[in-house]
Amino acid sequence: QLQLVESGGGVVQAGGPLRLSCAASEGSDMSYAMGWFRQAPGQEREFVATISWNGGFIRVADSVKGRFTISKDNARNTAFLLMNNLKLEDTSVYYCAAGSFSVRPREYAYWGQGTQVTVSS
Repeated sequence: QLQLVESGGGVVQAGGPLRLSCAASEGSDMSYAMGWFRQAPGQEREFVATISWNGGFIRVADSVKGRFTISKDNARNTAFLLMNNLKLEDTSVYYCAAGSFSVRPREYAYWGQGTQVTVSS
């Protein structure tokens, strides 16, 4: 059973950067696409970015394009989401997930517990 643990969330001022990490359990098979999603209270889970298992394909939501960068390090069993120029509307719980290369949450079989990102003015 693949386990994912996010870290790096916190409070940041608008315009600032933050990097999220998603560590997979040791010895995990990293031949999955890794995705990042976010969910604000009362809203549906929203696609942010995804990267294929070998890093060869990347897709980023239009709302974060040019500001967020997704990457993964298979040797360290870790995926990253570098967020620059954060906006108030980026405030949300961010989840990482492992599964198929897709923008749809249902295509991901494994999920982390989420990490809160709060952007302050």
